[in-house]
Amino acid sequence: MIERQNLLDLSGRTAIVTGGGSGIGLAVAQTLSAYGANVAIVDVSESAEEKAAEMRAEGRNVEFFRCDVTNEESVASTVAAVVERFGGINILHNNAGVTVRKTIDNLSEKEWDFVLDVGLKGLFLMSKYVIPEMRKAGGGSIVNTGSGWGLKGGDQAAAYCAVKGGIVNVTRAMAIDHGPDNIRVNSINPGDTVTAMMISEGRQTGGIKSDDDIEAFLESCGSDRPLARIGQPEDIARGVLYLVSDLASWVTGAALVVDGGGIA
Repeated sequence: MIERQNLLDLSGRTAIVTGGGSGIGLAVAQTLSAYGANVAIVDVSESAEEKAAEMRAEGRNVEFFRCDVTNEESVASTVAAVVERFGGINILHNNAGVTVRKTIDNLSEKEWDFVLDVGLKGLFLMSKYVIPEMRKAGGGSIVNTGSGWGLKGGDQAAAYCAVKGGIVNVTRAMAIDHGPDNIRVNSINPGDTVTAMMISEGRQTGGIKSDDDIEAFLESCGSDRPLARIGQPEDIARGVLYLVSDLASWVTGAALVVDGGGIA
């Protein structure tokens, strides 16, 4: 007989969320802390401390750690600081990412490197230093933020699609390598979601020419999806919660799409 269990409870676990100061990362930090996890918000922006302070004021165990995920020394020292503060690491959400909306022939080498360094090198470095800590803890869960455009192509997004496609497949490779360590590795693949990055993309592609265009642009991004709306950061955060929780104890190497049916 299957009995009801509280399989979403994350009490006693510590999570690192990169890019946790805004957008999807912030929603994930808020969600995981609401379900009992200690949360390390890792971000390059000092403004993330304000978000961490707001959560602490609500009685949650959340700390901000400034880190450049493209710099190995910064990542190594940050992971060490998180372990010192919380005693270990059980969950990693590799979420930090950027985009430059251009075709391949219009991208500069600097722009290409920037997008790939944050999205892929950052995932590599953070995972490299967190996985040994997860082994010490007896296992853990890693969720990498991909995209619907990691599973299909998108316009004026060559570097972004390269990163997100890479994330989907490196996730599978990591799942194979680290399953024996009791470390599950999955990707969460959002569709268009209301974030500062989404608005920036609208400005880059000409969909937003002034602030007056923002609302209409965001509505248009969701209007042709089966669920007829754009995503909210909490929609994605709930998917991450599922993947890191015991509800997903036999889920690894998966690419979970949360996009309102956009690539159905």
